[in-house]
Amino acid sequence: MSVTYVGMPPFPEAADASTRDERLRGNLRHATHTIRDKRATAVAELADWPELRTAGAEIKDRTLRHLDHYLEQLEAAVTRAGGTVHWAADAAEANRIVTRLVEATGESEVVKVKSMATQEIGLNEALAEAGISAYETDLAELIVQLGDDHPSHILVPAIHRNREEIREIFRTRMGRWGRAAPENLSDRPADLAEAARLHLREKFLNAKVGVSGANFMVAESGTLVVVESEGNGRMCLTLPETLISVVGIEKVVPTWRDLEVFLQLLPRSSTAERMNPYTSTWTGTTESDGPRDFHLVLLDNGRTDTLADRVGRQALRCIRCSACLNVCPVYERAGGHAYGSPYPGPIGAILTPQLDAMETGLDASLPYASSLCGACYEVCPVAIDIPEVLVHLRERVVQGGPVTVRGQRTTVRPAKGHAAERAAMRAASWTFDHPRALRAGERLASRARRLVPRTLPGPGKGWTDSRDIPSLPPESFRDWWRRTRGPGTRPGAETRPAARESGTGESGAAPEGGRE
Repeated sequence: MSVTYVGMPPFPEAADASTRDERLRGNLRHATHTIRDKRATAVAELADWPELRTAGAEIKDRTLRHLDHYLEQLEAAVTRAGGTVHWAADAAEANRIVTRLVEATGESEVVKVKSMATQEIGLNEALAEAGISAYETDLAELIVQLGDDHPSHILVPAIHRNREEIREIFRTRMGRWGRAAPENLSDRPADLAEAARLHLREKFLNAKVGVSGANFMVAESGTLVVVESEGNGRMCLTLPETLISVVGIEKVVPTWRDLEVFLQLLPRSSTAERMNPYTSTWTGTTESDGPRDFHLVLLDNGRTDTLADRVGRQALRCIRCSACLNVCPVYERAGGHAYGSPYPGPIGAILTPQLDAMETGLDASLPYASSLCGACYEVCPVAIDIPEVLVHLRERVVQGGPVTVRGQRTTVRPAKGHAAERAAMRAASWTFDHPRALRAGERLASRARRLVPRTLPGPGKGWTDSRDIPSLPPESFRDWWRRTRGPGTRPGAETRPAARESGTGESGAAPEGGRE
């Protein structure tokens, strides 16, 4: 089931290293600020954006509530159209299905597009073990693959690379995978794009098998939808003889009318465009056009478990626009690799731990990879309340409790290292339930305020490494109130003026003559 990359340390350790990389931070700052400024302009063009956002959230919620029905409807429609549907409970099963399908064609190479789900399950590595080479065709994915790297952004996987780095990767690595880059390759974007285009054209024309993901699946017709900006998707979806699409079960929408909402929300939130340059749709197979064989692999891999969580399930609304990454101050400084998953940034901080059932130290650290500033919720086109889910998952990390894992209701134990936090919360809860103890503690703290250290020892050190301890007042609010208002009064209990003085009669009606 694991969604995280093998051997990745917890987020604080990875972020400690990445935040020291000045080049990385510069690349991220420039890219994220540029994208989010353009997005704001594109969104402002629509007067009904809040209504579209609400509609998107409601469509997703309704679909998730009846997900079993829509998935069965989708399966029936795909089958009627000539496709074959496969169900994969986890990553291992999905990889076995795809590997078997490719081997059945007798081919040893595949071209890929829109493949976040396949990154989640580690499909490239599984195919390589079977002697099958998988070639990424998105420009940014190609850069990442040639550089033996991992994606660091949902929309722009190579956002952490600048033009000089990309030129060097193309110059030294491209020839190992096929057509080499020109000897005199410059770092001009047009030249880099042309080198990639020539390299990939050979792959497109020779490949007999394509592997894709999908942005959406329309249940009523069995149609899959890919939106992209480069045209490589159109090539992957139409030229191969066999097409295999690996798609998360949450990507289904009931009708074409519902799809229309998301085709407005997604491009403006992701690429800041009114519509994507390429929107490809395909329904099953036909005799004379496109692939002869179409296979749809519906991937669960923790999604059903996530659906069982009433608070956490809203993460499944995500349409992978990346808007939350571009406004997140934590992502901007730490970068995507620190999240240790194909899903970085705020959405990754709530999606990865749930898909992974909080099984690793990295999973337990991700809900804390946030300042809870709320910017991610403000820009989310389907109104996922990411801060709410982060706090919910932090509670699970510290307290443990009942969760669904692989379809079975179970109780997880608290993560290690939070005993002091649990003890502090229990002590605070008891104190707030006992006013006299609270009053005594406040007075003691006020009298000892000059003895409060600048940093805390032990578990509190991590907190004070990056923030100051608030200064304590010389007296509590309650003591100030008694001193200034008298011992017989309570906060909020000021004497109200009599009814006659306030200008109303005994019945409370306005006096004759009305208001001035």
